[in-house]
Amino acid sequence: MAEKRVLSKEYWEWRKGVIARDKCKCQYPGCRRKKNLQVHHIIRWADCYELRYSIANGISLCRTHHKKVTGSETIYADLFLTIIRSKSKKK
Repeated sequence: MAEKRVLSKEYWEWRKGVIARDKCKCQYPGCRRKKNLQVHHIIRWADCYELRYSIANGISLCRTHHKKVTGSETIYADLFLTIIRSKSKKK
């Protein structure tokens, strides 16, 4: 049986902040699903300790798109960072 990972309060606050910023919608281009949202680290969790809980390093994705981009972070990083930057300019 797979071991269930216990996530910190800091992680849950980060996740909540990313989803709120993204208005509870998948941010993958052309998708606006609201169900089964997951939060993806743009710069991988393992690669940058300093950005683990930075809301600017997270993006909301539906389960389908999260599965698609996981393992291909370097391919999608620039696109996702552009999406996040455009959100901060609109404020």
